[in-house]
Amino acid sequence: MNEALKTADNDMIQRILPHRYPFLLVDRVVDIDGTNSATGIKNVTFNEPHFQGHFPGTPIMPGVTIIEAMAQTAGIMIGVANDITDTNLLIYLMSVDKAKFRRKVVPGDQLKLHITGLRTGGKVLKFHGVAEVDGQKAAEAEFAAMVDLTPGS
Repeated sequence: MNEALKTADNDMIQRILPHRYPFLLVDRVVDIDGTNSATGIKNVTFNEPHFQGHFPGTPIMPGVTIIEAMAQTAGIMIGVANDITDTNLLIYLMSVDKAKFRRKVVPGDQLKLHITGLRTGGKVLKFHGVAEVDGQKAAEAEFAAMVDLTPGS
């Protein structure tokens, strides 16, 4: 690899993805290696809206939001690798396969989302994601997404 690994801070993330609070689930993406791999960072905080009902008195981050955080990390990786900012980029989650949940994710945890591009050319992309907390695997899945640069048409 000739180029240094890239990062995306919150400003760059918002220039790539249309997601905003409360559904923007990635705080930073580091170690972006083209469309090959990247690591998203999600600081899990008690004030996130899903913790009010999942579960009262025992807040646990829902598995679907962990998968969505993986998908958002993949979208950011694609955006950075292809220099797609300030556009109408939408990436639609199409499928989730081989999802496994191994550990609870709770407020105070830092979720690291390790994404590997399995198929990153064309309109339909495929990824493998592993979510970890303190080096322990919390979840993993394969997922596919479709890229759309022309929403509304």
